[in-house]
Amino acid sequence: MAKFLAIIYGNRDMWASYSAQEWAQAVAAQEAFNEKFRATGELAGAFGLADEGEARTVRVRRGAVAVTDGPYLETKEYIASAYVLECADRARALEVAAEIPFASERAVEVWPIAHGDGPGA
Repeated sequence: MAKFLAIIYGNRDMWASYSAQEWAQAVAAQEAFNEKFRATGELAGAFGLADEGEARTVRVRRGAVAVTDGPYLETKEYIASAYVLECADRARALEVAAEIPFASERAVEVWPIAHGDGPGA
């Protein structure tokens, strides 16, 4: 089994465009995806991230730690969701990523995980 990181980008305008009913449907679709692929063992984790205003950037220079608000975005999109997939191969990871509910609206980047730490790494 190989591991892959699937990433979806979003922005505040996109999320704000959903009605309460549309948002509830999107959450239900995401929960169904999570359940389906946890059952197959191909979803190791799914994470929705907070808005960019909650992110911080940490830099260490000459032993001094600096924490700043950010990231300061060059574009209006930011990483909104991340999934860790464990699939037989890249082709299967792409098939699973195509079933992520927001894939019908947003691009999903799929990156092979080159190395890691923890169970199954």
